[in-house]
Amino acid sequence: MAEKCSVPCNKNAQQCVKNVMEYLADISGKKMLTGQHTQTMAMEEISYIKDKTGDEPALIGFELLSYSPNIDYIHSDSECLEEVTQNLGTLRRAWEWAERGGLLTFTWHWFSPLGGSGKSFFSCNTDFDARLALKEGTRENHALISDMDVMAGLLRPFCQAGIPILWRPFHEGEGDWFWWGGKLIGDEALKELYGMMYDRFTHLHGLNNLIWVWNSPNPSQYPGNERVDIISRDMYPPKHCHTAQLASCIELAKIASEPKITIIGETGTLPDTAMASEQAGWASYMTWSKDFCTSGEFTDEQTLRRIYSDEHSVTKSRLPRLWKLHKCNF
Repeated sequence: MAEKCSVPCNKNAQQCVKNVMEYLADISGKKMLTGQHTQTMAMEEISYIKDKTGDEPALIGFELLSYSPNIDYIHSDSECLEEVTQNLGTLRRAWEWAERGGLLTFTWHWFSPLGGSGKSFFSCNTDFDARLALKEGTRENHALISDMDVMAGLLRPFCQAGIPILWRPFHEGEGDWFWWGGKLIGDEALKELYGMMYDRFTHLHGLNNLIWVWNSPNPSQYPGNERVDIISRDMYPPKHCHTAQLASCIELAKIASEPKITIIGETGTLPDTAMASEQAGWASYMTWSKDFCTSGEFTDEQTLRRIYSDEHSVTKSRLPRLWKLHKCNF
């Protein structure tokens, strides 16, 4: 297996970024970080895992949907508003997790910057045209940049404190279900959106604590090695199908011209730790939230305990401290 590139694409990356990338590159194909998404202040998934295994995931994924500036609180349905309400304050939970030495990854179901109602991160709930947003001087462009700058401000305290974040923007870009989807706006527009955010967050806002995670297996959408640290894909195998997902890993690795660290951005079932014997190069995974974790419908309790206790799994208790938290208040 080729040695993974551990050099950050941002030449001004903080030491914490370098440490995390070196660690992930080192364990690739040998061990895998356990990960779990959560989207509520209650973090019921983490409590469930702790209760069943006696340990916690090394990596927690936090949802930032409620931090979208353009949420239509008046015309959105109760399901949407309930999800937003449950998510309010999760950056505080992320900060607390980082203080304990846990790794963070952020997912942003970004409500469309202009127009839309309900869960307007879905393309069916908005007529926001991301292609127009790429044209300087348009209303769409102003709204897009404004939202990016708001998010950059929310991420700044983590940068000031030296907390590394696996940042996975424009996720699942291979589809058309989100307003940024490549099948909806075209591959070049998607790459330009990602590039605009990378350049703005890195060169203007100086968010040098971000580890840039690209999330699509489509090679024609790949924005280039110079703006990507880690490549990832989301996949939802059948219930109780626990494999190393070797074929998916090999396919993903082909999108980059150099051997990048590869991770499973989202999964419905836990991948099996057989990846070591099968030479699958995953460095981490993140199981999706709520029923995907807590119902036992996708991964039963026995399998959860087996995988978390496996020597190839890096849980919270097995994760080395990869950064030193600077004195800074959230």
